[in-house]
Amino acid sequence: MAAEQKMTYETWPASPEKQTLEAKNKFLGFWFFLGGETVLFASLFATYLALKDKVPSSDMALAKDLFEIPLAFMMTMLLLTSSLTSVYAMYHMKNFNFKKMQLWLGITVLLGLGFLGLEIYEFNHYVHEFHHSFTSSAFGSAFYTLVGFHGAHVAFGLLWITTLMIRNSKRGLSLYNAPKFYVASLYWHFIDVVWVFIFTVVYLMGMVG
Repeated sequence: MAAEQKMTYETWPASPEKQTLEAKNKFLGFWFFLGGETVLFASLFATYLALKDKVPSSDMALAKDLFEIPLAFMMTMLLLTSSLTSVYAMYHMKNFNFKKMQLWLGITVLLGLGFLGLEIYEFNHYVHEFHHSFTSSAFGSAFYTLVGFHGAHVAFGLLWITTLMIRNSKRGLSLYNAPKFYVASLYWHFIDVVWVFIFTVVYLMGMVG
């Protein structure tokens, strides 16, 4: 019941995301979930590294022929900036400023949508300009599985954050929903960290062969 009581700035705790037993259970379950996700992404990275040079003929495009670093860098900047705006949102959540938290979460969502838009453009460009598709080669299958799976996680994260924003738009902050916002923010940071590894392993290492 304490999680649903009316809070004010004066009674708002310094760490509202960890005040209830339910919140602590959410954190525990979330870390187990992230452990499984980490293992899954590690497997996809290992598969990609094993198959990145596997194309059926020498005239098919390899990573160094495909990837455009400026585009990948722009995508990276969008996600890293969205991670920063998520931090700002959680800062305002801890200071019991619901409107500013919603504002920065909204900016986070817009940046994430920008990232997804560029990724869709990138995939479309590879398919139509280089005939590099999921079924064109083992390299294609490994690339689209890894990068596409991450893109699906970005889409899920955006849906998660947007749902929280809409559902709680008239409720304001409470000890009940503060952990939900915080866990969603942690998930978003995880997605950003995975992308940094993708940018390094897939794009940068791909460009140098």
